[in-house]
Amino acid sequence: MKYNFILFLLFTQLLIGQNTVTNILLGGVAHIGNGEVIQNSTIIIEEGKIIQIGHSDTINLNISDAKILNVKGKHIYPSLILPNTTLGLAEIDAVRASRDEKEVGLFNSNVRSQIAYNTESTVVSTVRTNGILLAQVTPRGGVIGGTSSVMKLHGNNWQDATYLQDDGLHIYWPEEFHRGHWTHSHDFTAKDKEDDKEDHKKKKRKKTIIELHEFFESAQQYNLLANKEIDLRLEAMQSVFLGDKKLYLHANTVNGIKDAVLFATSYGIRNIVIVGGSESWRITDFILKHNIPIILGRIHSLPNHQDEDIDQPFKTPKILADAGIVFCLDYHGDMERMGSRNLPFLAGTTVNYGFSKEEALKLITLNPALILGIEERTGTLEQGKDANLFVSSGDILDVVSNNVEHLFLLGRQVPLENHQTKLYNKYLDK
Repeated sequence: MKYNFILFLLFTQLLIGQNTVTNILLGGVAHIGNGEVIQNSTIIIEEGKIIQIGHSDTINLNISDAKILNVKGKHIYPSLILPNTTLGLAEIDAVRASRDEKEVGLFNSNVRSQIAYNTESTVVSTVRTNGILLAQVTPRGGVIGGTSSVMKLHGNNWQDATYLQDDGLHIYWPEEFHRGHWTHSHDFTAKDKEDDKEDHKKKKRKKTIIELHEFFESAQQYNLLANKEIDLRLEAMQSVFLGDKKLYLHANTVNGIKDAVLFATSYGIRNIVIVGGSESWRITDFILKHNIPIILGRIHSLPNHQDEDIDQPFKTPKILADAGIVFCLDYHGDMERMGSRNLPFLAGTTVNYGFSKEEALKLITLNPALILGIEERTGTLEQGKDANLFVSSGDILDVVSNNVEHLFLLGRQVPLENHQTKLYNKYLDK
């Protein structure tokens, strides 16, 4: 037992020693994340923090035993932040045993994604190597999916990988949502069946919303009880009513967004975020009135309706920005885990639709940090913030020139290798 304790102390000291190494990045083009760019920058990292950053001419490098990294002419960015993802909760869609993103039942407010996060996921490492070091890992399933947490995309276990525990509760609002399409069928029997199906869906949605009201009212009453039997589902709701946790409302249509927001505010909940919001561009006044930020669904998608411009999803970010709405980008949808490495290229698309490159960068760095509540720690390259950053030889927003060469998470250099690079190098040699 004594020897185990000594080994533990030695291991702890080793970890502390690794974190106290001073790293200096010299000569890079620092993209701060707030719109500012510093040419020929110097960044000094110590004990997991950025202790100095500025133009190289203004910083005194009187530091001994520092590890100096010459990145002259290369680009330094704050960590990209991926919101609303099942990364680390599921591995192979076709293998049920590898999927842990959903729970059975409609109201799973007690479900927490944090403890289900798999740091051994091979998919996580492929996303990390494109500059995404932090992700909001989000449970799906039911109407109330559960609570998300912001996780580091590198760690030994879920405790080690936790960046922000239980940031908010997710409600998947039951809305009528389908993409319009032309139909030329004259089969009235088929049409009647389709009408019956839609009528059944409407009744089901109405019933679900009534049950959701009943659940929220029960949660409010539960909080007032002095002597009560612990109910984990109702217990988990209390931090939402108090405003300690955010309430993420997943809705896309105009009616869905309005109904979800009015539902939440009717229970005195003000700490609200819309997730999805593909039709939010139609109701910017409503969103501004309620001062609600948006995690905007993947813009590389088709418009919702057949009479909309084919590039409407590409134009939506500029409409929201011009209206003064705070929003960020996510990659939710088909193949979202493996494809989420392409998050920076979504931001790159907005450059062709009215954004500057630095404004586009904010959509995947500072803005998600603001929305998730971690802006005091990360999201920009500033003195005193966590040293979550990476170096690319090209433009991170450009699929052709982007090439990540160094990753730093809390000041520690993170390996770029993953199973795909291993296979690439293996067969390159052959």
